[in-house]
Amino acid sequence: MKKEKIVVYGLTTEGYFLASQMAMKGVDVSIIDESSPSAVLLKAETAKTYPDLTAFQEDEPLLSVEPIDVAISNAKYLFFAPRIRKTGQDLRTEITSKYKDATKSLKKGSSIIYCLPTGLGGNQENISLLTHITGLDAGKTISYFYFPLNDLDKTPEVIGSLDNQNDKTLSSLLTIGKKEKKFVSITSAECIYGINIIQKFTNLSAILEICKFIKDIESATFDNFKTIYLDDIIKGLYDLRLLGSSFEGANTLLYLTNASIKAIAGYIKRLIDTIRSTLKKNELKASRTKIVLSWTLDKNEMRGDKIEILNSITAKLRDYIGDVDTSEGLVNSFHSDKKTIIISCSMNDYTKIISEKKSDDLIIIKANPLFEIEHKK
Repeated sequence: MKKEKIVVYGLTTEGYFLASQMAMKGVDVSIIDESSPSAVLLKAETAKTYPDLTAFQEDEPLLSVEPIDVAISNAKYLFFAPRIRKTGQDLRTEITSKYKDATKSLKKGSSIIYCLPTGLGGNQENISLLTHITGLDAGKTISYFYFPLNDLDKTPEVIGSLDNQNDKTLSSLLTIGKKEKKFVSITSAECIYGINIIQKFTNLSAILEICKFIKDIESATFDNFKTIYLDDIIKGLYDLRLLGSSFEGANTLLYLTNASIKAIAGYIKRLIDTIRSTLKKNELKASRTKIVLSWTLDKNEMRGDKIEILNSITAKLRDYIGDVDTSEGLVNSFHSDKKTIIISCSMNDYTKIISEKKSDDLIIIKANPLFEIEHKK
């Protein structure tokens, strides 16, 4: 493979994943931490030593750096994978600001690969903005590609490009294993990704709504539903909201996205109601009870939807239970004078709770569609 200069904008889980995969192929890769003025050179041996961003950050290896504008101006390929944490109208402002910072130093003959999701038609706005920022003709003197990342275990099979432009080097860079990535039009790539998101959430919504009618949880044999937790339900919510915002007027797609968002909101309300009813059934006073939301979050993900939901649930619970804590796995110490209720928000967190549990008297609520409750002594 020709030694092209690659830059990944965004020291995120997804950005580091891309950078390390390409570095191990022997290409020249730099990654940009948005809070730093420098781009860090990531070599193959470093990528092999630190398989994920957490390990990389914990050790903070000494690496070569160069100014961000210099790195980007020399880049053949720029991958846009920033950390996004704003919501509402501030979200669009945040993305636009970072997009401008990332692309302003691009030169003729370079390419940008947009790794955040967009709604239908969303890339057209990015393409117009790219032409405005760089002064280059997007699609002719500078290239634009769409490659939205959501699940690192299953990266998109296609790369969206203007005029179905086929870039064999880029395909090779993004190919993991033997199956090469295919190039399709930007519109096709948006539609394929949109279908995947809507399919996931309509299926999930059906499960969440049907589970409302299950009364005898103990005898329920829906084992596949029992392994779906809050963490799985929220994953991709950012993408769903973005997709919904691109639909105008009353149409079926808008109905599907809004119905899914409503189903998730209803599920979260039921979780909070389950916590309240658990206190009532066990005759526990709010002042004598501690709630622990056990949710191990990846704080380096591009999206901030899980953090947003965790903060929202915490705030709602604190309206009537003052002692609400968040934790990864199980809190090591409890107030001896308070009853502790643990909400396991993922299968991984539930496993941690069970493995770490000692002799404490706990109530565990699984944040799955059935809200299973376990009493541990």
